Amino acid sequence: MKRWRSVKVAVVLGLVCVGLLSACGSPKSTSSAANGTRTLTDTLQHQVKVPSQPKRVIGSYLEDELVALGIKPVVQWSVKNGSGTQAYLKKQLKGVPLIDYSLPYEAVTKAQPDLILMGTSSAVANGKYAQYNKIAPTYVVKNGPKVTWRATFMDVAKAVNRTSKAKTVLRQYDQKVKRARQQLKTNGRHSVAVLWVTNNTAYMVSDKSASGALLYGDLKLGEPSLVKQVSKTATADWSAVSLEKLAKLKADDIFLVNSQKSASLFKDPLWKNIKAVKQQHLYQYGDASSWQYSGPIAYSQMIEMVLKALSA
Repeated sequence: MKRWRSVKVAVVLGLVCVGLLSACGSPKSTSSAANGTRTLTDTLQHQVKVPSQPKRVIGSYLEDELVALGIKPVVQWSVKNGSGTQAYLKKQLKGVPLIDYSLPYEAVTKAQPDLILMGTSSAVANGKYAQYNKIAPTYVVKNGPKVTWRATFMDVAKAVNRTSKAKTVLRQYDQKVKRARQQLKTNGRHSVAVLWVTNNTAYMVSDKSASGALLYGDLKLGEPSLVKQVSKTATADWSAVSLEKLAKLKADDIFLVNSQKSASLFKDPLWKNIKAVKQQHLYQYGDASSWQYSGPIAYSQMIEMVLKALSA
Protein backbone atom coordinates (compact mmCIF):
# COMPACT_ATOMS: atom_id res chain seq x y z
CA MET A 1 0.00 0.00 0.00
CA LYS A 2 2.81 2.39 0.91
CA ARG A 3 4.59 1.50 -2.32
CA TRP A 4 1.47 2.39 -4.38
CA ARG A 5 1.19 5.70 -2.58
CA SER A 6 4.83 6.41 -3.36
CA VAL A 7 4.24 5.71 -7.04
CA LYS A 8 1.21 8.04 -7.09
CA VAL A 9 3.19 10.80 -5.44
CA ALA A 10 5.99 10.43 -7.98
CA VAL A 11 3.54 10.57 -10.90
CA VAL A 12 1.79 13.64 -9.53
CA LEU A 13 5.08 15.43 -8.99
CA GLY A 14 6.15 14.53 -12.51
CA LEU A 15 2.97 15.96 -13.99
CA VAL A 16 3.35 19.13 -11.98
CA CYS A 17 6.91 19.47 -13.22
CA VAL A 18 5.90 19.00 -16.87
CA GLY A 19 2.84 21.20 -16.62
CA LEU A 20 4.51 24.15 -14.96
CA LEU A 21 7.95 23.84 -16.57
CA SER A 22 9.17 26.51 -14.21
CA ALA A 23 9.49 23.90 -11.47
CA CYS A 24 12.06 21.95 -13.48
CA GLY A 25 13.33 24.44 -16.07
CA SER A 26 16.38 26.65 -15.99
CA PRO A 27 16.38 29.68 -13.66
CA LYS A 28 16.45 32.08 -16.65
CA SER A 29 13.36 30.54 -18.26
CA THR A 30 11.61 30.45 -14.91
CA SER A 31 12.05 34.18 -14.39
CA SER A 32 10.87 35.07 -17.89
CA ALA A 33 7.80 32.81 -17.79
CA ALA A 34 6.76 33.69 -14.26
CA ASN A 35 7.06 37.44 -14.77
CA GLY A 36 5.70 37.48 -18.33
CA THR A 37 8.52 39.64 -19.67
CA ARG A 38 10.66 39.97 -22.78
CA THR A 39 14.11 41.55 -23.00
CA LEU A 40 14.43 44.03 -25.86
CA THR A 41 17.16 46.39 -27.01
CA ASP A 42 15.97 49.94 -27.64
CA THR A 43 17.44 52.52 -30.02
CA LEU A 44 19.94 53.68 -27.37
CA GLN A 45 21.07 50.09 -26.78
CA HIS A 46 19.39 49.77 -23.39
CA GLN A 47 18.54 46.18 -22.48
CA VAL A 48 14.93 46.57 -21.34
CA LYS A 49 12.83 43.87 -19.69
CA VAL A 50 9.34 44.80 -20.88
CA PRO A 51 5.99 43.17 -20.00
CA SER A 52 4.86 40.62 -22.56
CA GLN A 53 1.37 42.11 -22.41
CA PRO A 54 1.65 45.66 -21.03
CA LYS A 55 -1.53 46.99 -19.44
CA ARG A 56 -0.60 50.54 -18.44
CA VAL A 57 1.45 52.21 -21.15
CA ILE A 58 2.76 55.76 -21.26
CA GLY A 59 3.77 56.86 -24.74
CA SER A 60 3.68 60.66 -24.78
CA TYR A 61 3.33 61.87 -28.39
CA LEU A 62 3.13 58.24 -29.49
CA GLU A 63 -0.61 58.05 -28.87
CA ASP A 64 -1.37 57.77 -32.59
CA GLU A 65 0.75 54.64 -32.87
CA LEU A 66 -0.63 53.11 -29.67
CA VAL A 67 -4.27 53.72 -30.55
CA ALA A 68 -3.69 52.28 -34.04
CA LEU A 69 -2.39 49.14 -32.31
CA GLY A 70 -5.48 48.91 -30.12
CA ILE A 71 -3.84 50.21 -26.95
CA LYS A 72 -5.34 53.03 -24.89
CA PRO A 73 -2.51 54.78 -22.98
CA VAL A 74 -2.97 55.70 -19.32
CA VAL A 75 -2.17 59.39 -19.95
CA GLN A 76 -2.00 61.59 -23.03
CA TRP A 77 0.39 64.29 -24.24
CA SER A 78 -0.47 67.94 -23.66
CA VAL A 79 1.11 71.41 -23.66
CA LYS A 80 0.32 74.83 -22.20
CA ASN A 81 -1.30 73.50 -19.03
CA GLY A 82 -3.54 71.18 -20.99
CA SER A 83 -4.83 73.74 -23.47
CA GLY A 84 -3.04 71.96 -26.30
CA THR A 85 -3.65 68.27 -27.05
CA GLN A 86 -3.78 65.98 -30.06
CA ALA A 87 -7.40 66.91 -30.64
CA TYR A 88 -7.71 64.71 -33.73
CA LEU A 89 -7.54 61.72 -31.34
CA LYS A 90 -10.21 63.14 -29.03
CA LYS A 91 -12.62 60.29 -29.63
CA GLN A 92 -10.05 57.52 -29.20
CA LEU A 93 -8.54 59.12 -26.07
CA LYS A 94 -11.79 60.04 -24.38
CA GLY A 95 -11.39 59.87 -20.60
CA VAL A 96 -7.59 59.58 -20.71
CA PRO A 97 -5.97 62.05 -18.25
CA LEU A 98 -3.51 64.64 -19.55
CA ILE A 99 0.19 64.75 -18.77
CA ASP A 100 2.56 67.59 -19.57
CA TYR A 101 4.84 66.98 -22.55
CA SER A 102 7.88 67.29 -20.25
CA LEU A 103 6.76 64.14 -18.39
CA PRO A 104 7.38 65.23 -14.78
CA TYR A 105 8.57 62.31 -12.68
CA GLU A 106 5.81 62.80 -10.12
CA ALA A 107 3.09 62.71 -12.77
CA VAL A 108 4.61 59.64 -14.41
CA THR A 109 4.81 57.86 -11.05
CA LYS A 110 1.20 58.74 -10.26
CA ALA A 111 0.05 57.15 -13.54
CA GLN A 112 1.49 53.81 -12.37
CA PRO A 113 2.73 52.63 -15.78
CA ASP A 114 4.07 49.15 -16.39
CA LEU A 115 5.84 50.38 -19.56
CA ILE A 116 7.16 53.81 -20.58
CA LEU A 117 7.83 54.52 -24.25
CA MET A 118 9.96 57.51 -25.17
CA GLY A 119 9.64 59.01 -28.64
CA THR A 120 12.89 61.01 -28.62
CA SER A 121 16.37 60.27 -27.36
CA SER A 122 16.67 63.79 -25.95
CA ALA A 123 13.80 63.07 -23.54
CA VAL A 124 16.04 60.72 -21.56
CA ALA A 125 19.30 62.65 -21.77
CA ASN A 126 21.36 63.85 -18.81
CA GLY A 127 20.50 60.98 -16.51
CA LYS A 128 16.75 61.13 -17.06
CA TYR A 129 16.62 57.58 -18.40
CA ALA A 130 17.67 56.10 -15.07
CA GLN A 131 14.99 58.13 -13.27
CA TYR A 132 12.21 56.97 -15.56
CA ASN A 133 13.47 53.39 -15.57
CA LYS A 134 13.11 53.33 -11.78
CA ILE A 135 9.40 54.02 -12.22
CA ALA A 136 8.80 51.40 -14.94
CA PRO A 137 10.68 49.67 -17.77
CA THR A 138 11.60 52.47 -20.18
CA TYR A 139 12.05 51.85 -23.90
CA VAL A 140 13.29 54.54 -26.30
CA VAL A 141 11.80 53.92 -29.74
CA LYS A 142 13.54 54.60 -33.05
CA ASN A 143 13.60 58.33 -33.69
CA GLY A 144 15.49 61.08 -35.46
CA PRO A 145 15.41 63.01 -38.74
CA LYS A 146 16.36 59.98 -40.82
CA VAL A 147 13.89 57.58 -39.18
CA THR A 148 10.60 57.15 -41.03
CA TRP A 149 7.25 57.16 -39.26
CA ARG A 150 6.82 53.55 -40.35
CA ALA A 151 10.04 52.52 -38.59
CA THR A 152 8.91 54.28 -35.43
CA PHE A 153 5.49 52.66 -35.65
CA MET A 154 6.96 49.18 -36.04
CA ASP A 155 9.32 49.76 -33.12
CA VAL A 156 6.42 50.82 -30.90
CA ALA A 157 4.62 47.67 -32.00
CA LYS A 158 7.63 45.56 -31.08
CA ALA A 159 7.78 47.11 -27.63
CA VAL A 160 4.11 46.34 -26.90
CA ASN A 161 4.24 42.92 -28.59
CA ARG A 162 1.82 43.75 -31.41
CA THR A 163 3.97 43.44 -34.52
CA SER A 164 1.38 41.37 -36.35
CA LYS A 165 -1.27 44.02 -35.73
CA ALA A 166 1.12 46.73 -36.96
CA LYS A 167 1.70 44.90 -40.24
CA THR A 168 -2.05 44.71 -40.77
CA VAL A 169 -2.42 48.44 -40.07
CA LEU A 170 0.32 49.32 -42.57
CA ARG A 171 -1.14 47.01 -45.19
CA GLN A 172 -4.54 48.68 -44.85
CA TYR A 173 -2.91 52.11 -44.95
CA ASP A 174 -1.01 51.27 -48.14
CA GLN A 175 -4.26 50.13 -49.74
CA LYS A 176 -5.82 53.46 -48.78
CA VAL A 177 -2.89 55.32 -50.32
CA LYS A 178 -3.17 53.30 -53.53
CA ARG A 179 -6.88 54.06 -53.87
CA ALA A 180 -6.22 57.75 -53.19
CA ARG A 181 -3.55 57.94 -55.89
CA GLN A 182 -5.91 56.34 -58.39
CA GLN A 183 -8.61 58.83 -57.49
CA LEU A 184 -6.30 61.86 -57.65
CA LYS A 185 -4.47 60.76 -60.80
CA THR A 186 -1.88 63.51 -60.42
CA ASN A 187 1.46 61.70 -60.82
CA GLY A 188 3.31 64.75 -59.55
CA ARG A 189 1.70 67.19 -61.96
CA HIS A 190 -0.67 68.79 -59.44
CA SER A 191 1.38 70.76 -56.91
CA VAL A 192 0.37 71.45 -53.31
CA ALA A 193 1.82 73.04 -50.19
CA VAL A 194 1.03 72.94 -46.48
CA LEU A 195 1.27 76.09 -44.37
CA TRP A 196 0.72 76.73 -40.69
CA VAL A 197 -0.02 80.24 -39.46
CA THR A 198 0.46 81.14 -35.80
CA ASN A 199 1.73 84.28 -34.05
CA ASN A 200 1.33 86.13 -37.34
CA THR A 201 4.01 83.96 -38.91
CA ALA A 202 3.66 81.44 -41.72
CA TYR A 203 5.46 78.11 -41.45
CA MET A 204 5.99 75.60 -44.25
CA VAL A 205 6.23 71.86 -43.67
CA SER A 206 9.34 69.98 -44.75
CA ASP A 207 8.90 67.58 -47.64
CA LYS A 208 10.23 64.69 -45.53
CA SER A 209 8.24 65.34 -42.35
CA ALA A 210 4.65 65.13 -41.10
CA SER A 211 2.14 66.02 -43.82
CA GLY A 212 4.97 66.69 -46.28
CA ALA A 213 6.00 63.03 -46.22
CA LEU A 214 2.39 62.06 -46.92
CA LEU A 215 1.70 64.49 -49.76
CA TYR A 216 4.97 64.23 -51.67
CA GLY A 217 6.07 60.74 -50.62
CA ASP A 218 2.95 58.61 -50.35
CA LEU A 219 0.43 60.47 -52.52
CA LYS A 220 3.05 61.60 -55.09
CA LEU A 221 1.57 65.09 -55.36
CA GLY A 222 3.68 67.78 -56.99
CA GLU A 223 6.22 69.62 -54.86
CA PRO A 224 6.63 73.34 -55.60
CA SER A 225 10.17 74.67 -55.98
CA LEU A 226 9.78 76.85 -52.87
CA VAL A 227 8.96 73.79 -50.76
CA LYS A 228 12.07 72.05 -52.08
CA GLN A 229 14.15 75.11 -51.31
CA VAL A 230 12.87 75.47 -47.75
CA SER A 231 13.18 71.73 -47.09
CA LYS A 232 16.88 71.68 -48.00
CA THR A 233 17.79 73.84 -45.01
CA ALA A 234 15.00 72.78 -42.66
CA THR A 235 16.07 71.86 -39.12
CA ALA A 236 12.55 71.00 -37.93
CA ASP A 237 9.25 69.77 -39.32
CA TRP A 238 8.07 73.35 -39.86
CA SER A 239 10.15 76.31 -41.06
CA ALA A 240 9.22 79.99 -40.90
CA VAL A 241 8.81 81.55 -44.35
CA SER A 242 8.54 85.26 -45.09
CA LEU A 243 5.59 86.70 -46.98
CA GLU A 244 8.01 87.89 -49.64
CA LYS A 245 8.99 84.28 -50.33
CA LEU A 246 5.42 83.00 -50.06
CA ALA A 247 4.36 85.46 -52.73
CA LYS A 248 6.41 83.35 -55.15
CA LEU A 249 4.75 80.07 -54.14
CA LYS A 250 3.40 78.42 -57.29
CA ALA A 251 1.34 75.66 -55.68
CA ASP A 252 -1.97 74.79 -57.32
CA ASP A 253 -3.52 74.29 -53.88
CA ILE A 254 -2.63 75.21 -50.31
CA PHE A 255 -3.67 73.31 -47.20
CA LEU A 256 -3.61 75.84 -44.37
CA VAL A 257 -3.53 75.04 -40.67
CA ASN A 258 -4.95 78.30 -39.36
CA SER A 259 -4.13 78.74 -35.69
CA GLN A 260 -4.70 82.48 -35.79
CA LYS A 261 -7.69 83.51 -37.87
CA SER A 262 -7.17 87.18 -37.01
CA ALA A 263 -3.53 87.27 -38.15
CA SER A 264 -2.75 90.53 -39.92
CA LEU A 265 -0.75 88.75 -42.61
CA PHE A 266 -4.02 87.53 -44.14
CA LYS A 267 -4.80 91.16 -44.99
CA ASP A 268 -1.43 91.79 -46.58
CA PRO A 269 -1.49 92.26 -50.38
CA LEU A 270 1.40 89.82 -50.70
CA TRP A 271 -0.69 87.06 -49.09
CA LYS A 272 -3.73 87.85 -51.20
CA ASN A 273 -1.61 87.70 -54.34
CA ILE A 274 -0.33 84.14 -53.74
CA LYS A 275 -1.46 82.03 -56.68
CA ALA A 276 -3.58 79.48 -54.76
CA VAL A 277 -5.06 82.16 -52.47
CA LYS A 278 -5.95 84.36 -55.41
CA GLN A 279 -7.61 81.46 -57.22
CA GLN A 280 -9.45 80.42 -54.03
CA HIS A 281 -7.65 77.09 -53.88
CA LEU A 282 -6.98 77.53 -50.18
CA TYR A 283 -8.31 74.86 -47.80
CA GLN A 284 -8.30 75.81 -44.12
CA TYR A 285 -8.20 73.56 -41.06
CA GLY A 286 -7.97 74.27 -37.35
CA ASP A 287 -5.71 72.94 -34.62
CA ALA A 288 -8.11 70.06 -34.05
CA SER A 289 -7.09 68.55 -37.39
CA SER A 290 -4.25 66.07 -37.86
CA TRP A 291 -2.16 68.19 -40.25
CA GLN A 292 0.57 68.89 -37.70
CA TYR A 293 1.10 65.25 -36.76
CA SER A 294 2.19 61.92 -38.19
CA GLY A 295 1.20 58.31 -37.73
CA PRO A 296 -1.27 55.90 -39.34
CA ILE A 297 -4.36 57.62 -37.92
CA ALA A 298 -3.17 61.16 -38.65
CA TYR A 299 -2.21 60.27 -42.20
CA SER A 300 -5.44 58.40 -42.87
CA GLN A 301 -7.42 61.45 -41.78
CA MET A 302 -5.28 63.72 -43.96
CA ILE A 303 -5.86 61.51 -46.99
CA GLU A 304 -9.61 61.94 -46.53
CA MET A 305 -9.19 65.73 -46.31
CA VAL A 306 -7.02 65.82 -49.43
CA LEU A 307 -9.51 63.76 -51.40
CA LYS A 308 -12.41 65.92 -50.29
CA ALA A 309 -10.57 69.11 -51.24
CA LEU A 310 -9.09 68.07 -54.57
CA SER A 311 -12.06 66.05 -55.75
CA ALA A 312 -14.54 68.86 -55.20
